[in-house]
Amino acid sequence: MATIRQRLANFINPVKERKEAPQVVLNTTASYYYRNDNYHSYADEGYRQNAIVYRCVNEIAHGAASIKWRAFQGEIELEEHPVLSLLARPNPMQAGVEYFQSLYSYLLLSGNSYAIKSDVGGFPRELYLLRPDRIKIEPSKTSTPKAYAYVVVSKVVKNYESDPITGESEVKHIKLWNPLDDFYGLSPLMAASIDIDNHNAINKHNISLLNNGARPSGAIIFKPQDDRGVPMQLTDGQRQQLNDDVRTRFSGPQNSGRPMLLEGDFDWREMGLSPKDMDFLQQKHTAAKDIALCFGVPSQLIGIPDSRTYANVQEARLALYEETIIPIAKRVESDMNEWLASAFGDDIKIKYDFDSIDAKVSDGLLTLSVPYRAEVKPRKIKVN
Repeated sequence: MATIRQRLANFINPVKERKEAPQVVLNTTASYYYRNDNYHSYADEGYRQNAIVYRCVNEIAHGAASIKWRAFQGEIELEEHPVLSLLARPNPMQAGVEYFQSLYSYLLLSGNSYAIKSDVGGFPRELYLLRPDRIKIEPSKTSTPKAYAYVVVSKVVKNYESDPITGESEVKHIKLWNPLDDFYGLSPLMAASIDIDNHNAINKHNISLLNNGARPSGAIIFKPQDDRGVPMQLTDGQRQQLNDDVRTRFSGPQNSGRPMLLEGDFDWREMGLSPKDMDFLQQKHTAAKDIALCFGVPSQLIGIPDSRTYANVQEARLALYEETIIPIAKRVESDMNEWLASAFGDDIKIKYDFDSIDAKVSDGLLTLSVPYRAEVKPRKIKVN
């Protein structure tokens, strides 16, 4: 219990309250926190080898990166400002559209985008992006990271310190929400990974089947007899050798339909289903729909002919903007205001100009309502 003297001292010199991020218990013991998923597999087997993922990522990234920026000082819109020039040309190697296309693509492929800025005279002059697979987060005792390590070939090239109390750092970490990770975002490819594997396996199987004459699989039947005409059985060693040979040479999608040469009293009997019986085309379309669903891209825009979710492609593209592109753009807009615009002054804000979206339909007019901007009412966009 405090004495009268202690109470008087606290009244004269009150103890300053210090706010900081709450301490949390993290499930990690390593010096750096590593991801469970594999960005390289997402970028290779997903983006580079799967046409649906490639199309979905590009549809969203190109659409979001093409939206124009506007700058405001309080309520006054600025026609010219250094932040607009910076957004139009972030660095000598990239224009604004290219920079933000990369930012959105990284965000969709890995669930994370890492941006850094180069300051001159206290103001940002250049913006760059770091590859997500090269960033290793060092956790702190709070819910904010201690540092971001940029690692190339297992060597830490640069360490970007982060304030564990305020979270301020040279690196701006933009991420998608992840329910099972304290530091890294969740990639849509993780949710669609089974469908991507299924889609890729069907494509590989069909190519291998066509290269090998489209022959279905079957069974090897052994029918030997001894000198007295009595049926014989394979020994354990012969059976194991045959199984190993079949597994090595004829299993897997790359060996689908490969012809088999049999010696002795062996017979081959076809047992596999034909591609038509297995309905590979329907399975492929179903996998493609599920992949597009995870990204929020309507099926019509990825070339599935039997999709009837929307009346036409124009309505599907409108749904892509309203349900996917505009929400993710608003997320990035908020991060860029907190990280970039505030460096030019507390009263400087940047906003996406959603009125500049070029929406086209066959009848010449399209109602585009944007529920994410309370100040904007449903409007008509005239088609050029």
